[in-house]
Amino acid sequence: MDIQKEVAKILLKVKAVFLRPTQPFTWASGIKSPIYCDNRLTLAYPEERRFIENALADIVKKEYHECEALFGTSTAGIPHAAIMSEILSLPMGYVRSSEKTHGRENKIEGANPSGKKVVVVEDLISTGGSSIDVVNALREAGATVLGIVSVFTYGLKKGIEKLEAACVVNHSVSNFDAVVEVALETGYIDEKEKEMLIKFRSNPSDDGWMSI
Repeated sequence: MDIQKEVAKILLKVKAVFLRPTQPFTWASGIKSPIYCDNRLTLAYPEERRFIENALADIVKKEYHECEALFGTSTAGIPHAAIMSEILSLPMGYVRSSEKTHGRENKIEGANPSGKKVVVVEDLISTGGSSIDVVNALREAGATVLGIVSVFTYGLKKGIEKLEAACVVNHSVSNFDAVVEVALETGYIDEKEKEMLIKFRSNPSDDGWMSI
């Protein structure tokens, strides 16, 4: 079984991923994009959610078998980390985007990462910036970060380079290429739209993909 394509089918089925090459979305950055991804929607579908979380857990068992705790990114990675921690019987925590302004002013909640080998759980990897912030916070807290697991990655060059520079590896249960292939096979998109999507991924800042 091709797990990445199976998860791609789920993401398209539950509309966690939308492909709209001829009517592009506008990202918060202002970039015109033929794809929009909201993996939080997978949480609403128990059977599909179970498949994805088990696939993520399998990656931890295979690639990060020394893992002692899971840490979700705030906020989208938290539910995935919580479900996975049940499957794997591991401690779980999460990392805030900034310290609390009250109480103990924690940035890291839940399990104590100090001295532990941990895995970061993310829902989506684009440029990798937010994931790397979490990795750095855990390292500063004394953890050894084994790597990242995520539901989906765009496979953007910028993101790959950032992760490499941070000396951290990501493993996703699905990716841009798998989604595009499944979409083509099922008639969601045609060959021209596939070409538009691939050109977009090669350089999202260049809107030349829209004129194909």
